[in-house]
Amino acid sequence: MKLLLFLLFVTSTTAFECDPHAKICETSLDIHYELAMMSEDGPVYAHNGKLFLYNVTDTANASPYNMDEIMTADGWEGSSGRLIVSANKSLPGPPIIVYEGQTVIINVHNNQLTEATSIHWHGVDMKDTPWMDGPPYITQCPIGPGQTFKYKFTANPPGTFWYHSHMGHQRLNGLFGAFIIRPKISNKIQLEEHIMQVFEWNHEYGSDADDLFEEAGGTYINRTKLLPSMQLGMSRYTPYRTHAGLINGRGRFWSGTSNNGAPLETFKVTKGKQYLFRVIGPGALYPWRVSVDQHNLTIVGADGYDTVPVVAESFVIAPGERFNFILNADQPIGTYMVRAETLDRRYTTKAEAILQYEGAMLSEPTSSKSKCTSSNKCIVVNCPFPFYPENENVNCTRLTELRTVLNIPTPLPVQGKFKEYFLNFAFPGYNGEEGPASVNGRQFKLPDVSALTQPDELPHQCTDQECGEEKLCQCMNSLTINSRDTIQMTFLNMGQGRVDDHPVHMHGHAFMVIKVGYGVFNKSTGALIEDNNDVDCRGNTKPGMSMCNSATWSNSSWLNGNVPGIVQQGAVLKDTVIVPSGGYVVVRFPATIPGIWFLHCHIDMHSNDGMAIVLNESFASIPKPPPGLPKCGSYLGNDVVSDVSDTNEPIEDFNDHVVKDEHSESDKGEYEQSLTLFIVQLFETM
Repeated sequence: MKLLLFLLFVTSTTAFECDPHAKICETSLDIHYELAMMSEDGPVYAHNGKLFLYNVTDTANASPYNMDEIMTADGWEGSSGRLIVSANKSLPGPPIIVYEGQTVIINVHNNQLTEATSIHWHGVDMKDTPWMDGPPYITQCPIGPGQTFKYKFTANPPGTFWYHSHMGHQRLNGLFGAFIIRPKISNKIQLEEHIMQVFEWNHEYGSDADDLFEEAGGTYINRTKLLPSMQLGMSRYTPYRTHAGLINGRGRFWSGTSNNGAPLETFKVTKGKQYLFRVIGPGALYPWRVSVDQHNLTIVGADGYDTVPVVAESFVIAPGERFNFILNADQPIGTYMVRAETLDRRYTTKAEAILQYEGAMLSEPTSSKSKCTSSNKCIVVNCPFPFYPENENVNCTRLTELRTVLNIPTPLPVQGKFKEYFLNFAFPGYNGEEGPASVNGRQFKLPDVSALTQPDELPHQCTDQECGEEKLCQCMNSLTINSRDTIQMTFLNMGQGRVDDHPVHMHGHAFMVIKVGYGVFNKSTGALIEDNNDVDCRGNTKPGMSMCNSATWSNSSWLNGNVPGIVQQGAVLKDTVIVPSGGYVVVRFPATIPGIWFLHCHIDMHSNDGMAIVLNESFASIPKPPPGLPKCGSYLGNDVVSDVSDTNEPIEDFNDHVVKDEHSESDKGEYEQSLTLFIVQLFETM
C-alpha cells in the first residue's frame, strides 16, 4: 500500500517553489564567496542564542541582530574570516521545490573570482539529458569564473533530492541545497513538512587544507598530531578536523561541556499534528545518528522513494543519503532537542536543533534522549554494522529490512543478459602500507575534457599491463555496460586497504539493495575482527593482505545471480548506500538509461583522491547534446592541441576509447518483458 502524502513546505530559509500548474519552472543560483558570522555592519558574535554586533558590550540593553541575515555556521567568533561558497548568499543554498514532470531550468551564475564550479542534481533522473548531470569533466566542462550554465531537465521521479557542487571541495564549504520534486497528483493527505540538512563544519579552514595537511603528514594541534577518528567497530576515518555539527547551517562550538551559545535552527510544530521531515546528508565524512528527544520517528522514505513505515528511535544517515520520517507532535507542549551525533568514538561531534511546540516559549530544551534499556531497546535504522555492543541495548534495522511501497520484484538473471561486477572501494598499497583511494586498485584520474561530449579526446585508459590483481595504477577507470542488461554490482570494502565505511553514490540510476554482508564483529564490544568470508579477494594469500582487486564469491555457485538470501520482492531503492568496513553490498538495476555515469565514494576527500569509476552505458544510444554545449581541453603547443572548437558534429563512440565488455545481444524476449514491467513500476507515480 502506498503512503499518500501531499506536503506543504515550512522552512526558515527562503525557498523557490514552482507553480504546480506550470509546465516550465525556471530559477537561478548565484554562486558567491561569503563570510561566516559577518553582517553588512561588520562582524557579529553569539550570546545566549542571539547575535550582536562586535562593538556591543551590554547585551541586556541592546537589540540582537537579525539571525536570518547571517550565515552563523557554529557561531565561533573567530570564524568571521571563514570563507563560505554559497548559493544565493545562504548556508545551505535555497531549497528548490518543483513538481513531477515539469521542465526545470536553473541558471547557475558563477560569481567566484578564482574557482570554476558545476552543480550535480543528486538522485534526479537524467534520462535523455545526461549532459545536465553535473560532474565536471565527466558530463560537462566546468563553469568558469564569470560564466553561466543553464541546466535544463525534466523533474522525475518525485521525492527528496538535493543539489551540490561537484567541483573540488566546494560542497564541504557550503555549496549545496535541497531539491524537492513533489508528486503531480494532488488528491493526497496534507502534511506540513520540514527540511533538515545535517553536516559537519571546520570553522578555521576549508577541506582543501585538510587534503594538503594529510599529504604533508597529517594535522597537528599544539604540535600534537591529530589521530584518526574511530567508529564503533574500530574502523578508521580519514583525518578531518571537525569543530561542530550543523543543522540547516546552524550549530554550536563546544569546548568540553560548555558551548558558545550560538543560535540553533528551530522546527515549529503544533500539538496533535503530524509532520514530514526530509533529512539530507550533505556532509564531508561522517555518518550521523539522528533522533528527536521523547519522540519516535516513523521512517517512510529513503533516497527519494517511499518505504513501508518503520518506527524507530533514530536512524543513521551518511553523506549523500536522504531519509524521510514522520513525527507525531504528541508530547506535552514545550521545546525538545533534535539531535545528530557522529558514530565516531574518539571525537564524537554533535549537531543540535530545537523542536518548538506552538504555545511554548523559545528556550533551551531541557529534554533528554530516549533511554535504551534491556526491556525497551532502541531501534536504529541503517546501521553500518550488524549490531551495537550488547550493553548499549540497541537493535539495528538493516537496510535490507526496509521495503519500498512500489513492491517491485527483484529482476531475475536471464542468460546472456545478466552481468555481474565486483568493485572494491579501498586504499590498498604495497608492502601493507595504505595507498591512494581507488576502485579495484585503480586510482581514478579526471580527464581534461568532457568525457560525455568529447570522447575522441580522452586520455590514456587503464590496461591489464599496468593494473592487476596485486597492482596499483592511475587512469580514467571505466566500465562498459550494455543496453537492456540486468546489472548486478557487489560493492566491497575489504582487503588490505579497507578503513572506514564508504557511502557509494551512483549517478544516473537508482538501484535495488538486495543483500548486505557485514564483517565479523565481536558481539560484546562491537569491534570488527575480520572481513566477511563470503568474498574471496584472491591475490595475496596472507589473511587480510590481498588488495582485493579481483574479488569473486568464495562459493562459485553464487555466481550468475545465484546469491542466496537476497531480497526477492520490494527491495529498497537507493542511489547512495553505505558499504560497511569489512563487508559488501549487492545491488541490481536495469541498464536502461544511456549515459556516462560517475560512480564514486561520496566522501569528497576519497572521491577527489581517486575512489571512483565511470559507467559507460549504451553510448551509441545517448541522445545528441544540445547545440552550443561548451567544450574544454588543454593547450599543448602549436602542433598538439585538444580540440576546443564549438562543433555540433555527432559524438564519436566513447567505446573506442575504453576497455570494452562485449557480449551477445540475443535472448531479448523474456528479458524485455521482465524489464518493461520493472521500469514501469519503478517510475510510476508515487
